[in-house]
Amino acid sequence: MSVDPARVFDWLDVRAGERAAAGLTRRLRPRRADSDLLDLAGNDYLGLARDKRVGGAAAAATLRWGAGSTGSRLVTGSTELHSELEHELARFCGAPAALVFSSGFAANLGAVTALSGRDSAVVTDAYIHASLIDGCRLSRADVAVVAHADPAAVAHALATRRHQRALVVTDAVFSVDGDVAPLGELHRACRAHGAALVADDAHGLGVLGPAGAGAVAAAGLSAEPDVVTTVTLSKSLGAQGGAVLGPRRVIRHLVESARSFIFDTGLAPGSAAAALAALQILREEPDRPARVLRAAATLAGRLRADGLSVSEPAAAVVSVRAPSPELALAWADECRAAGVWVGCFRPPSVPDQVSRLRLTARADLTDGELDRAVEVISRCAPPAARAGAS
Repeated sequence: MSVDPARVFDWLDVRAGERAAAGLTRRLRPRRADSDLLDLAGNDYLGLARDKRVGGAAAAATLRWGAGSTGSRLVTGSTELHSELEHELARFCGAPAALVFSSGFAANLGAVTALSGRDSAVVTDAYIHASLIDGCRLSRADVAVVAHADPAAVAHALATRRHQRALVVTDAVFSVDGDVAPLGELHRACRAHGAALVADDAHGLGVLGPAGAGAVAAAGLSAEPDVVTTVTLSKSLGAQGGAVLGPRRVIRHLVESARSFIFDTGLAPGSAAAALAALQILREEPDRPARVLRAAATLAGRLRADGLSVSEPAAAVVSVRAPSPELALAWADECRAAGVWVGCFRPPSVPDQVSRLRLTARADLTDGELDRAVEVISRCAPPAARAGAS
């Protein structure tokens, strides 16, 4: 078949038109270094991404080790910084061992695919992160998706599975509404049916648990022999990268089997040093997690008092429901024009098909900034956002 090479990608224009008609066009918005926008859209929960101690550690490590790690972790990509970070992460979170990946996405892919396979069953919460979903798809396991935060449904899926080996996969703190998974009940279901639990604690680390050790630590599960935790270094720690924490034999298996670890260039030394510095700051300033939770509670309470439909924040994420995808996008754009940058989540990115503004609290938000955020978000809200509030 002869095809004009200039038309090979014509189908992309069709897809772009379909997304535009559905109001789902995405675009990049480069952020200026000197932006005066109040950021309630990023995930810098502890306010450490611009901390001079964190940035200084990254700069010093870059000058010493180089801008990149130069290769995969199994070749030249492991430095003394990586080993130190793995030790400190495990110690801070109360896990036996840790393994650092180049991103949280890669960590989730590696954990799910290496710990499952064709001869295993995977049971997942319906609202898990896209990286976990992709890990399940790549695993080629027998995957069962159950209702959100429903341990009984998980237990039933485990009891009726066809394969002996099984993995339960969940977010520890869900990224859309910020609710916490019933980790204790999920773990009991795993114990009762001989399964392992994998929990993505990207949004819990630095915010929940003892000294900010995370939601898994708060549930008392960090050191359990059948629990694996994944985290990112790019949220509370203000750096870049991800990690898997768990039993030493799990970490050894990932080093030898996780393709997103074996075949990926190692995390840049500067990012490893930044995460180490952030961990040290968190130890020295243990009030930061509580400040995040207070800011989230303030945002939620005051916006709810203004008649908006707002989630009850369990961590740093505050979700404000919007009447439609179009109104959610317009609302977010108006907030940005007024100086407040908020997240905008809409279908198909949200599993419940509900559009919302996604706000993220930070430990360094001042009272004045909270006042400004509430005033702008409330003033820019479409009337239907209040009419539909409950």
